[in-house]
Amino acid sequence: MYRALRYIGPVGLGATSPQLFRAENDCGDVKVCVVKLSTNRLGTKVLVNELLAAQFGEWLKLCFPPGGLIHLSPELLKGSRRLTAAAVPSGWHFGCEYLQGVRYVDKYDLHRVVNKEQMAGVMLFDHLFHNPDRTENRKNLLIRRERSGYKLYAIDNSHLFRRGKWTINKLKELVDTITINHRRSYGVLLKYYLKPEQLFNYAAAVKAIGDDKLARFMDGIPEEWLPDGTERQALHEFLLARRDKADWVAEKLSRLIPNVHQGSDMD
Repeated sequence: MYRALRYIGPVGLGATSPQLFRAENDCGDVKVCVVKLSTNRLGTKVLVNELLAAQFGEWLKLCFPPGGLIHLSPELLKGSRRLTAAAVPSGWHFGCEYLQGVRYVDKYDLHRVVNKEQMAGVMLFDHLFHNPDRTENRKNLLIRRERSGYKLYAIDNSHLFRRGKWTINKLKELVDTITINHRRSYGVLLKYYLKPEQLFNYAAAVKAIGDDKLARFMDGIPEEWLPDGTERQALHEFLLARRDKADWVAEKLSRLIPNVHQGSDMD
């Protein structure tokens, strides 16, 4: 969780009009956070989607920027004319840590990336929760040069369930389906760099997520983000069902990995 300390201004990109805040996390560290407000034009379900991704990112050790609930106090809001004019409410919003020094990735960058294996987990996550936006929007995969080498980061999980504003009927429609995404960077990763065992290792980690963990996650979603109890129950049931289908999703993805490098040491 984070506590907003100071408003910086708009990011300037994105359908949800994200904003930048300086914030303090639970450890007392001060970070710059990209914040999606509960008043964003796509609605509060995109915040639920982002919180879901942040939690799975933590459980699976994916290359998502750290994120979670961020609290905006009435005092902070009163200090900003922009936020006051926009009628931003105090309370809980979603924030993730801002990444400095990044650029958009293209397929020619992938050979130098040191954390390609993590992308097996990101791809599994995207297919479990029907997120086509990672490749449809080329701004959702970033690369940054770090001490260990070039590292990929996956950002923006607003459009889970094929669109941010899901319904109970949409969840029921999607629970037993999969649409394989092998466009752009995903196709290159599957063709040249990933191995089936990497996908299945992440699938095993997903299946190891206990019912109690998923129940606690659901309990942690702010009431004002998802006030309808039947929608909460439908989402909970969807998470349980998709968790148990992780091997099936991994198997579908692994079919796109050529036999020529399935057992190789290519990195």
